[in-house]
Amino acid sequence: MLGFIAIVFFGLLLLGTPIGFALGIAALAVFIKMDISVLLNMVPQRFYAGLDMFTLMAMPFFILAGEIMNKTGITHRLVRFANVLVGHLRGGLAHANIVASIFFAGLTGAAVSDTAAIGTMLIPAMVEDGYEMDYSAAVTASSSIIGPTIPPSNMMVIYGSIMNVSIAGLFAAGILPGLLLGFLLMILAGYFAAKRRYPKRERSGLIMMLKATREAVIPLLMPIIILGGILSGVFTPTEAAAVAVGYAAFVGFFVLKTLSLKDLPELFYKTAMTTGVVFLIIGTASICGWILASEKIPEAVAAAILSVSTNKHILLLLILLLMIIVGMFMDIAAALIILGPILHPLAVSQGVNPLHFGIIMVLSLNIALITPPVGACLFVACGITRISLEKLSRAILPFIVVEFITLFIIAFIPDISMAIPKLFGFY
Repeated sequence: MLGFIAIVFFGLLLLGTPIGFALGIAALAVFIKMDISVLLNMVPQRFYAGLDMFTLMAMPFFILAGEIMNKTGITHRLVRFANVLVGHLRGGLAHANIVASIFFAGLTGAAVSDTAAIGTMLIPAMVEDGYEMDYSAAVTASSSIIGPTIPPSNMMVIYGSIMNVSIAGLFAAGILPGLLLGFLLMILAGYFAAKRRYPKRERSGLIMMLKATREAVIPLLMPIIILGGILSGVFTPTEAAAVAVGYAAFVGFFVLKTLSLKDLPELFYKTAMTTGVVFLIIGTASICGWILASEKIPEAVAAAILSVSTNKHILLLLILLLMIIVGMFMDIAAALIILGPILHPLAVSQGVNPLHFGIIMVLSLNIALITPPVGACLFVACGITRISLEKLSRAILPFIVVEFITLFIIAFIPDISMAIPKLFGFY
């Protein structure tokens, strides 16, 4: 059964079928082989069951909040603020690119949006300042995965909903790993800056620093409100997402006055399109997950992994390798939904904390966004720069290595992920 699903699924992918339809058609093919009555009864039920979770409502709200903040011109303010903070370092624009991604993470929680918004601004500026085009694109794409690691994160919403793990706890657990990832990327950028003698700018004056800080306060308040409200127990992650939309709309309409009523249909359309694609994947992946569970595939995978070793650290290493490989060839949302129910119980049974494992899984799949052949952020960066995927893949390789190192550090030193959840009583 598993072999049949794999053949149909990957065959459709090779033909260029979107991932959501490929998953759905593969599942339908299995049900047709069984019985037409099972097809008519189970497929709608399982599709709906995969989406029938209140916590998933946070995702369209976070997506809409990000779209509104992008429309208001917030990205420019964050980039200027990042440049004021670190632009005076050698290779300052590369550092500003990474720092801007850290700030941007608190607005959208989506790596592709980060790549598009920041890349459109900073890649041309970096090239004009003397940086190579492929290096500029590599910095932008590699730093963009900080977005889904530092909350709010759509991937954490999906994982928490499916695995029945606290989304607020996952948000808390993602803060330090995201900051660590940004810090190590900046070390690598500093190395390249010294080696290649990239330019450095003069330190910004006090007036410019105060102006940039004042402009950045408005967007930076949004993640503070979201995380502060969640961690203090004032509202749930779903309610926080709705609050984020209200705050973004208030800023756009009444503070910056860069948003008008005529912009709303386009923003709603983009939100609906993005949400629809993700929800289609979740629904169809739920059907495939039910088939795998009925065929006892999770038990077989768990037994196969445990037959290699029952040592927790070796187990984590095997799981990381599996997720990295799968993520290189499959949409990360689909991989999370299919692999989560298989690997989560296995890891927890061996003493891995559910919050810690959630961060490991989210980060390992996020890295897949910048690995060929299907890394979405790579394609966005290639679209901005018009360079080939092969050239960008070579330039981004050192950054991928650093991100793998970060992943293994976080995986094998759980205190990095668990420090803030322990502080706020999530563990």
